Amino acid sequence: MALERELSDFFGRSTTIIFSTGYVACMAMLSTLVGRGEVILLDADCHASIYDGCRMGGAEVIRFRHNNPADLEKRLLRLEKRGTNVLIVVEGLYSMMGDRAPLAEIAALKRRYGAYLLVDEAHSLGVLGEKGRGLAEEAGVEDSVDFIVGTFSKSLGATGGFCTGNSPELDLVRYGSRPYVFTASASPSIIASTRMALKILRSQPELKERLWNHANLLYSRLKDLGFSLGPAPSPIIAVCFEDPRETAEIWKGLLDQGIYVNMVLPPATPTGKALLRCSLSASHTREEVEKIGDAFALIKERHRNDL
Repeated sequence: MALERELSDFFGRSTTIIFSTGYVACMAMLSTLVGRGEVILLDADCHASIYDGCRMGGAEVIRFRHNNPADLEKRLLRLEKRGTNVLIVVEGLYSMMGDRAPLAEIAALKRRYGAYLLVDEAHSLGVLGEKGRGLAEEAGVEDSVDFIVGTFSKSLGATGGFCTGNSPELDLVRYGSRPYVFTASASPSIIASTRMALKILRSQPELKERLWNHANLLYSRLKDLGFSLGPAPSPIIAVCFEDPRETAEIWKGLLDQGIYVNMVLPPATPTGKALLRCSLSASHTREEVEKIGDAFALIKERHRNDL
């Protein structure tokens, strides 16, 4: 398939498999690549699709603390004596807080302990790295990443998902994965639009620069207003709150000003915590980003005794 070849060329990998959604891509990979007697070590904040894929497979699943290489190494040390295959699973950009994995450190641990490494670049494709290949490119560890999964529904504006890599184990997924074999293929129109979006991504690097200008602008504005934010600027900017009820009121106040953001409440967040997630794109204008900041400023004024 042309799109599979183009993605392989983009990532510099030998094999790519296309799935109907990014969710199915993660489920297929995690339920097929690793089996009984083997171990998956995954970051505690990984996406639900990764957890569901782990549940479908027969491997032992062990979580390590979010973005904590020291905790990961503790678990690798304990597993070293077993002599079993270990797959480490992390994300490039995490979808809730917009924070990055410490991938250079994780890749070093992967090499030291002879593990495999899978990175979900769903939110970092087209966003990170000189060519837009994601966090692995930005961190300079592409050669240490065995499998990359991602979706077309973020930076490419389509539907579908993929996995790419150089490992012959990918053939197991193509011929033996239930989520792949028993799911309908993407329609020709979806494939065509994804191919065009990938072409635009590769030929117009200024889009990524514009996106990061927007992200830095809004992050700085919200930080200056005193909001509690994620650890660093990214196109996903999480504004954190303590009271879910108040968060819903603030969300409604933003909506009344013509600003839609994603509201995340328990159980998707810990009890007593909530957040509003701002997702920026290169198609936003600077004026629109400034309007978002102004809307939050008005909210801050209205709730100055609470925030």
